[in-house]
Amino acid sequence: MNERLMGRLSRLLQTEFNVSPADFAVLAELTDVPDRRRLLDIARALEWEKSRMSHHITRMVQRGLVVRDECAEDGRGTFVAITDEGRAVVEAAAPRHVKAVRELFLDHVTPSELRLLARISERVMEKLGEEPASRERAARPASCGRRERRRGGR
Repeated sequence: MNERLMGRLSRLLQTEFNVSPADFAVLAELTDVPDRRRLLDIARALEWEKSRMSHHITRMVQRGLVVRDECAEDGRGTFVAITDEGRAVVEAAAPRHVKAVRELFLDHVTPSELRLLARISERVMEKLGEEPASRERAARPASCGRRERRRGGR
């Protein structure tokens, strides 16, 4: 279901607004900040690798959707800002995207099904928010960790 829904939304964004879902995600992230945002922060928010984000931003710069500025403070970081053209695209696409999500998904589930899906999603998102090391520790039996420490200390 997710793949088909995302495929349909992808085609809609591409044909009606000439942006990919990845472009739309980046532009949406940038509309949440008044000025500019660190490239690495956008990558983290979208759970992309830094190199993927950097390459994607380069393509978006070439299309005039965003601008890239080097960080003067440390010389290593990069800032990204949405352009007027990028803002116009996301502002035009967002209402159509919301309408499509309603037509393709929300209109076909009951309020109680939606509440259940929300509870399930919150639980999954909570787990996804944990650091991998803390998930591994949580999955291990409590005695296992204590036993290993005792052995290691002898």
